[in-house]
Amino acid sequence: MLVLISGPSGAGKTTFVKSLLASDPRVKFSVSTTTRPIRRGETEGVDYHFVDDGRFDALLAADLFIEWADVHDHRYGTRRDHVQGIIDEGSVPLLDLDVQGGKQVIDIYGDDLVSVFVFPPSWEVLERRLRDRGTDGEQVIQTRLDNARWEVGYAGYYRYWIVNDDLDGALRRMRAIITAEKCRRERFASSPLA
Repeated sequence: MLVLISGPSGAGKTTFVKSLLASDPRVKFSVSTTTRPIRRGETEGVDYHFVDDGRFDALLAADLFIEWADVHDHRYGTRRDHVQGIIDEGSVPLLDLDVQGGKQVIDIYGDDLVSVFVFPPSWEVLERRLRDRGTDGEQVIQTRLDNARWEVGYAGYYRYWIVNDDLDGALRRMRAIITAEKCRRERFASSPLA
């Protein structure tokens, strides 16, 4: 079982994901690889694996990515071996992906995937969150708002929707989804009484 979480910039997805990881020991973050520069407060190998374009091209040529996409002028990818390592240790991999990568993973994994789209409570809240970050200029914020409108158009591909209007409530709903998905009969190799 894999968990995929997507949503537009400003949906509160990063806070949601970090809080879920801190509160649910069943779930482990799959660290993506990116060509994006590291931001203040980020840590290599924790938030992302930061690589240059040449290294990303080499990983791509070696077919090491489950998915990859160009997002906001940078490339992001999910390493197949990192996801398998999490599964092998008995944890549930959590993929935090944009909708381009998310759609690729949905197409590959189908019903084995728990796909969740995180919405902000409103467009006004989304814009305020983007501005309150203080990391982007006006042009970048406008691009992110335009992209958010486009990304919301992909929400119909996701099995579950969560509105991130109250973090604690959103986390309770997410943990309930994971618990229910782990109980699906298709997840058992045979009857527990066989």
